[in-house]
Amino acid sequence: MSLNLQGKVLPLTAVAWTSSAGYCPKEFTLISITEDGSAANFTRSFAMKSGYYLCFSKDLKRGEVLSDIQIISDKDSIPHGYSYIPEYLDPKTTVSKKKRVIVRTSPVASVETAVLDIKLTARSKMLLQHYTYVGDIHGYVLWCRKGPFSSPVPKAKPRSVSLELRGLSLDEATDSPPPLPLRPRNLPSAPQPSRLSSRRHSLQPRNVKETSGDSSLQAITALDGVPFSLNPDFDLQANGMALQMNSQLNDIRIKSVKDIENEYNYTFAVEESAAKRIRPSVSK
Repeated sequence: MSLNLQGKVLPLTAVAWTSSAGYCPKEFTLISITEDGSAANFTRSFAMKSGYYLCFSKDLKRGEVLSDIQIISDKDSIPHGYSYIPEYLDPKTTVSKKKRVIVRTSPVASVETAVLDIKLTARSKMLLQHYTYVGDIHGYVLWCRKGPFSSPVPKAKPRSVSLELRGLSLDEATDSPPPLPLRPRNLPSAPQPSRLSSRRHSLQPRNVKETSGDSSLQAITALDGVPFSLNPDFDLQANGMALQMNSQLNDIRIKSVKDIENEYNYTFAVEESAAKRIRPSVSK
C-alpha cells in the first residue's frame, strides 16, 4: 500500500474514515483488507448493513505530513497539537466514539521523521516486522511505520536565453583587447600649465635656484629673487631709539631694602594718640 516516488517512500499526509470507495476522495487510498486476509470493514454489530473503512493520503500539495498517530478512548483528553481524523461518510453511517484515531500534522520542512505507512490486522497475536503497534480499535489492530524521509527538492525553471547571448563565445572574448587598468576616482586631476604674462616673465630672475621639487610655472611669484633689505630711514630711527632707551636705563637708581624701609616707614603715632584720648562724657 506504500506509494513510492523514484524509489523513495513518501510520508502520509492525512488519515480519514470513509463509508466506501465512492465516498473516498481521489487522493486517498482505501484499506479494504487486513494483512491477515480479513475484511477491514469496521462495524459495531451484525445488524448494521454498512460499515466504514480507514483510508490515507500521501498528497504533498498541502505541505504537511503526519508526524504521529495514536488511539485514545472517549474518556481521555486529546493531547495538545493532535486532532481527530476527518470523516467522509454517507448520512446513514456513524463512527463509534468509544475509541478515536488522532494524528499530529507538521510542516514538511520542520520534521525529519514521519509516518510512512499504516496497516491493519484482525488478529492481535500477529506481529508485523518494521511496524509499531498503535492500539486496538473495534476488533482490529492498527500498526504504523515511521522513518526518515526527504522532501522533494523544487526544480529550477529554465531561463530563456536570447539569441544574442547564445552567439557570444569564449573565442571572441579572447580576441578583444585587455581591459584598461582601473583608475582611482578620488585622485585630483593633473594641473594644466597656464600662460604667464610678459610682466611676470620680466620679474623672474635668471639665476633663481629651485627650492622645491615642483618645477611648474605656477610656483613662481613676483617676489621670487628680490633680496630683502631694510629702509635706511627705519634703520637710523631704530638706532636712535636704542640709544635713548640705554640713557634712560642708566639714570635708574636701584634701591636697597633698607632704603625702601626708610622711605616708606610709618610709626602710626597719630593713630596711637587718637586711641588714647578720653571720650568726653555727656551730662544727663
